[in-house]
Amino acid sequence: MIVILIVFAVVGYIVQLKLKSRFEKYSRVPVAAGLTGAEVAEKMLRDHGIYDVRIVSVPVKLTDHYNPLEKTVNLSPEVYNGRSVAAAAVAAHEVGHAVQHATAYAWLQMRSALVPVVSFSSKMLSFIFLFMLFGTFIVNVFSINMVLLTIIILQAAITLFTLITLPVEYDASNRALVWLENAGITSVREHHMAKDALKWAANTYLVAALASLAQLLYYILLFLNNRD
Repeated sequence: MIVILIVFAVVGYIVQLKLKSRFEKYSRVPVAAGLTGAEVAEKMLRDHGIYDVRIVSVPVKLTDHYNPLEKTVNLSPEVYNGRSVAAAAVAAHEVGHAVQHATAYAWLQMRSALVPVVSFSSKMLSFIFLFMLFGTFIVNVFSINMVLLTIIILQAAITLFTLITLPVEYDASNRALVWLENAGITSVREHHMAKDALKWAANTYLVAALASLAQLLYYILLFLNNRD
């Protein structure tokens, strides 16, 4: 299990470095339309008939996200004020989530419904592993099979969330790329750059989903082997 975690941690780190390098590279390429990320987001919202979502600048780099509860597109300073291909791509991607929300995109609704379940599962797993690390109390009170089965159920919820996240992220990127091209925000050359940047951003979610799936399979194998 430790080996699996190390492998995915290394792969995740490499993907993050690749994403960072792509973002920095395309941040130096001016976008054809000359708009800032905030202006790109605003225009995409208006083009989709969305008027109840605010564009907000957040202070931390690469923390861009859409908040469905507050209906805000949160953009880092580099994206909010940037007039680059990277800024336009990231801003459009986050608005893609707002469009999903406005159109009741099924995968986004499922992911949102799982948020409290995942939060509970993560906390419970932390408690279980903490007890198992510092004492045998939990194993003495409950059978090891019952503990493993509980871990499997909790991890399954987390894995399901990471898998559902994939179509949500890929769809948001597709919506962004189609709009950027149709609205004339990016040129043909810039469009390929935007696509490349969003591809590496999506890869971070792919690695997370695979890592979570690997953990789940490991726990299932432990459970099955323990029954023999």
